[in-house]
Amino acid sequence: MPTSPRPSPPDAPRPGPGRRALQAGGVWAMLLLLGLVSLGWNLLALPLLLLLPRPQGRAVGRAVIAGAYRGYWALARAVGLMRLEAQALDALRAEGGLVIVANHPSMLDALMLVSRLPASFCVMKSSLARNPFLGGGARLARYLRNDDPFGLLKRAVEDLRGGGQLVLFPEGTRTTEPPIGRLRPGFTLIARQAGVPIQTVLIETDSPYLGKGWPIWRVPPIPIVFHARLGRRFEPAPDTGRLLAEIEAYFRAELGAARTCESAHAPADDAGPAAR
Repeated sequence: MPTSPRPSPPDAPRPGPGRRALQAGGVWAMLLLLGLVSLGWNLLALPLLLLLPRPQGRAVGRAVIAGAYRGYWALARAVGLMRLEAQALDALRAEGGLVIVANHPSMLDALMLVSRLPASFCVMKSSLARNPFLGGGARLARYLRNDDPFGLLKRAVEDLRGGGQLVLFPEGTRTTEPPIGRLRPGFTLIARQAGVPIQTVLIETDSPYLGKGWPIWRVPPIPIVFHARLGRRFEPAPDTGRLLAEIEAYFRAELGAARTCESAHAPADDAGPAAR
């Protein structure tokens, strides 16, 4: 069932220079921790690729990735730096055979969704999948490489028919023209071939952190808050192009309405652009 748009948060007082420095150090430390945990798990996953049968390796790989990301978000929340409101996704955990598509405002979006969906799998760049230091965990979890469209379609359909959940960001990159960029075709064909529905997820945030063009070292106002809610579910259709257009129009309407609502409730800013 679709969930309601998030309410606009109250304005927070600006922190002093000392607190701002602490916040910046905390954000950078969290990114470093994420990188170290990722590297450690990828190195550990390499021997598991040889030791575990494919079904067991896939289950272990996906569960560990989801658990690690969930722990990351819990720690970020505990120290007051980042908050993810994504409990609505828990309703999908027990479902199988589902294509989950979301808008893509931040580099952290995949971490948000996968942390709540331990049976999910993603598509990743082939160069990362082949990297011995970065690709072991993804290969163990049987994530899909993007360098073979026909093989990707075949493996995605097989996984979905076996109960997997495919997480995709059909813009193909982080959003450059809010509320959402043009959606790329492919996911509607995968859904049709697998005979599974498409669940939309709407990711909303007031923070520009790790959006397109945002430098990784630049720290935004703290806390950084993300909200993920369930949108409309679409059944697969023979006309995949028409379905693609319908889903894109739905995203634009929902996300555009949420932005309009926030603007209407925002207080007047008399300080001008320099205050933003």
